[in-house]
Amino acid sequence: MREWHIEHMQKTIVKFVTELSENASSWQRKQYKKYNNIANVCRNIDYDIKHGVTNEEVLSFVDKVRNDSTYSDLQDNAVSMERLDEIKRYVLGSRNKRNK
Repeated sequence: MREWHIEHMQKTIVKFVTELSENASSWQRKQYKKYNNIANVCRNIDYDIKHGVTNEEVLSFVDKVRNDSTYSDLQDNAVSMERLDEIKRYVLGSRNKRNK
């Protein structure tokens, strides 16, 4: 089950940092606007952490998206990198809160 949560965390992050395509349907745009925000992403990441994913795994995946060549399309997009920074700040902040 832990593996599922790792995959879920990775899909959640990639979906959040990926922009909506220009030819998306109205339903896709509505769903993107409704669910693809930092609050929902943080809630999903917290859920995955609760079920076995560590903060280090989240941070290492964020670094992988930032540096790995398989995510080069996201690396070229400034908005995607800003969104990745938002996730990283959240995870670092939540880790500091848990350690206190």
